[in-house]
Amino acid sequence: MRTFHEILADTRNYTDENLALSWWHLLSTLLVMGLLLYGTLLPIPFVLRLASSLVLGLVVVRMFIIYHDYQHGAIFRDSLLVKPIMAVFGVVVLNPPNVWNRSHNFHHSKNSQIATASIGSFPIMTVQQYKNSPFWTKVGYRFARSPFVFLSGHLIIFVVGMCLKSFVTDPKRHFDSLLALLLHAAIIVWLASVSLEILFLAYLIPLYFSCMLGAYLFYIQHNFPTMKLRPREKWEYGFAALNSSSFMEGSWLTHWLTGNIGYHHIHHTNSRIPFYRLPEVMASIPELQNPGRTSLKPTDIYRCMKLKVWDPQQEKMVGFEAISAERVSAPLSESGSAVSK
Repeated sequence: MRTFHEILADTRNYTDENLALSWWHLLSTLLVMGLLLYGTLLPIPFVLRLASSLVLGLVVVRMFIIYHDYQHGAIFRDSLLVKPIMAVFGVVVLNPPNVWNRSHNFHHSKNSQIATASIGSFPIMTVQQYKNSPFWTKVGYRFARSPFVFLSGHLIIFVVGMCLKSFVTDPKRHFDSLLALLLHAAIIVWLASVSLEILFLAYLIPLYFSCMLGAYLFYIQHNFPTMKLRPREKWEYGFAALNSSSFMEGSWLTHWLTGNIGYHHIHHTNSRIPFYRLPEVMASIPELQNPGRTSLKPTDIYRCMKLKVWDPQQEKMVGFEAISAERVSAPLSESGSAVSK
């Protein structure tokens, strides 16, 4: 079997950007967003305007992946023309460039590494650490891994987590976080003064829907039934990329709407690969063709949401019910330590 470094060397053959194709993806996505936004304003039946609003939220997710690839330097490298477009988009969708780059770069460099803190990720505890934690720590942990976080992702993750917290912590470094909050408030006030219907259909519903789906996509990229973790002393970047990052199965439309981010094990192997080349990489490199898999099917969503704590003895994620069952059986022997993903 080849080493990870040999696989990584192969992936470098796919980091070349097709600039014309990058522009096509960016401009066509913006055009579709514009048409859907226009659809929310047309004097047509409400159900069609609502459908336009929801689909707009999906396409915002695609645009965010383009923004995400740009921040990684995978596309539009050193483009002075694209930079302001991406900066405006990041601020509008409550993912300002400064805090996004800091948290996301940390996530890539520490993916699935055992740590005492979690930045830009969902926290993971071992069974033993959860058992040894104080009551309120357990409450906070349960909340952080509950469906409520995704359902209120717009407020909890993006308004509070990405923008408010970063600005309060370091105002000089994250001035664009304040800008995002002020712009968000200004848009709400302005559209509300025009029409509450327009406020919700053209802005709040698409943003809420994209935040919810985006948060869940980020979750299943590193929280899936067959994922593997290693303790800090045995952690390796290559192992985490290939075993702690998933491939999301889906139709061509699913992959289009999500900007191929479902090829996440490849993205973590080499984040400089443009998103439109990820399927090509998977088809060409045998070692990348059998990752841990999940999907957006209801059954897979249920399986992923049941994953709560890491059990080193079984080498898999388990639910809280496993902790309750363990209380009446032999105690587990692993040491308590937190896992950051």
